[in-house]
Amino acid sequence: MSQIARRRALRLGLRAETMAALVLRLRGWQILARRYKVPGGEVDIIARRGDIIAFVEVKARATPDAALAAIDAVKQRRLRLAARRWLSGKDWALACALRCDAVLVVPRRWPQHVADICPLLI
Repeated sequence: MSQIARRRALRLGLRAETMAALVLRLRGWQILARRYKVPGGEVDIIARRGDIIAFVEVKARATPDAALAAIDAVKQRRLRLAARRWLSGKDWALACALRCDAVLVVPRRWPQHVADICPLLI
């Protein structure tokens, strides 16, 4: 991938994450963290609503099916690893229901929030 294509993909991803965070906030979610990264893993958005904490993967693709398919086993493993690291030392969070969600961003459509895309396995 060329340097220009990489920058374009990064900008698209950042816009998608911003849109996803806005949609989540409009639906009553509190954003706890964005772009949380650890060696070997990352979570695009960590959000809380009531007693639920969601570790959210944001995917921008041409169709919802393509976006959901892009969250493959490797991506899920990286998401779970980062979620476990974020949870360490946050005993208050363990009283909440924990799950992995996705926000699918597709052109000319409202972003779609999909709950429980994979087991968290904490």
